[in-house]
Amino acid sequence: MPNHEINPNSWVKLYSDYLYNYTITRVNNHEIAQDLISETFMAGLKSMKNFKGEASERTWLISILKRKIIDHYRKINSNKGKAEIRVNFSNSEDSEGDWLEERVSDPFDGNAESAMENAELGNAIQNCLGKLPAKQASIFEMKTILNYDTETICNELGITSSNLWVIIHRARTAMAGCLEKNWF
Repeated sequence: MPNHEINPNSWVKLYSDYLYNYTITRVNNHEIAQDLISETFMAGLKSMKNFKGEASERTWLISILKRKIIDHYRKINSNKGKAEIRVNFSNSEDSEGDWLEERVSDPFDGNAESAMENAELGNAIQNCLGKLPAKQASIFEMKTILNYDTETICNELGITSSNLWVIIHRARTAMAGCLEKNWF
């Protein structure tokens, strides 16, 4: 196994754009993305002694960043009564950007009003999905509804994983805007 070296003096130059692109598709907020990247670099500096050199610097920083993103969602969703957010990610090397965000409703809130709201929300989601460009809608549905993995979608559509995440980000932004206008 190769023994990779660590050089924090080059992190910003070498990895900040990559880490930003990775983060912005997951948090959809410029300031939060920058904060998470700064926290990642700080955590990396603090834990340099734990770097074993088994993975590349970039892979090591991404693993720190993934934990920062998870912590971010836990923090903003820690209030009682809010939906729990689970962020799962694959740790295999070939699916470095593979992740899934799922909202889980409160299991103790099963009244008829909630069921009606969920049905209305489902209709609003389908309506907004229908307003997306065909390719965006298809990729969004494959990734977030059908839970296809990144590699399968990329192979099936002949696109790169970074292109996939750009399309997913644009679809999420459009869906959020549509839902805000038509549902909330």
